[in-house]
Amino acid sequence: MAERPAFFIRQGKVVSEVYSFEWFSGFAVSQKQKSIASLHNAIIKADKSAKPLEISTKSKETIGIKLSAFNLKLNNYTLENVFQSAKVFERGGPYLDLLDVLPKEVKRDERLRNSGSLRAFRYQNEDFPLIPKTVFYDFIYITAIKKSFLTDEINAISNYNYFTDIEFNPAKSLNTQARTVAMIQLILGEYGYLPDFDKKDFIQYHKEHINT
Repeated sequence: MAERPAFFIRQGKVVSEVYSFEWFSGFAVSQKQKSIASLHNAIIKADKSAKPLEISTKSKETIGIKLSAFNLKLNNYTLENVFQSAKVFERGGPYLDLLDVLPKEVKRDERLRNSGSLRAFRYQNEDFPLIPKTVFYDFIYITAIKKSFLTDEINAISNYNYFTDIEFNPAKSLNTQARTVAMIQLILGEYGYLPDFDKKDFIQYHKEHINT
C-alpha cells in the first residue's frame, strides 16, 4: 500500500486529501498507470462524484500528459530550468546559466547546494518570496500554460475535479503540478479565464486561496 495526495477545491480554496491505495512497483509506464488507476479508484470510493485527472507524463489522458511540467516551456526553456535558475541564495544566484543545462541534470548543479540558504526566486528582474510556499512555482507554471495552451485546452481542466501526480511525495518535495492545476480550475471557476495577474496580485490570491 502507498499514500498520495489529491488536490481539489473546497469552499473557494485548493485543499488536499491523502488516499491509501495499492502500489504497483516498477518503472514501466504500465506499472505507473496501474498505481494511478488504484489511486483514482480510492478517490472515487470516497467521493462518488469524483472525476480525477493524473497530471504527469504517465497519465492516460492527453490533457494530463500535456499539463506535465516536463512538457511545459516558458520563453523556450523547460519549466524545471526556469525554476532552478531563478533561485537566489545568501551566497550566490540566480544562476542563469542553468537555463541551458539538460533538465534532468540541472538539479545536480553543486551551486544549488553550496550557496547557503535559499532567500528568494528572481524572474524577469522581480523577486518572489519563499512564502507563500509554492507561489513562484505556481506563477511560472500558470504563465507557461497561458502562453502555450489553447483556450479549449485550458477549459478542459474544468471537466475534472480531483488532480493527482503519482510521482509527488509531500514528504520529499513541495511543488507539484497537481496542486497548480487545481488552482487553475479555481481561477477558471471564478474568472472564466486565466487573467494576467501581476506578481503582487498573484501572491495575494495565493495567500487567500491555497492551503499549502
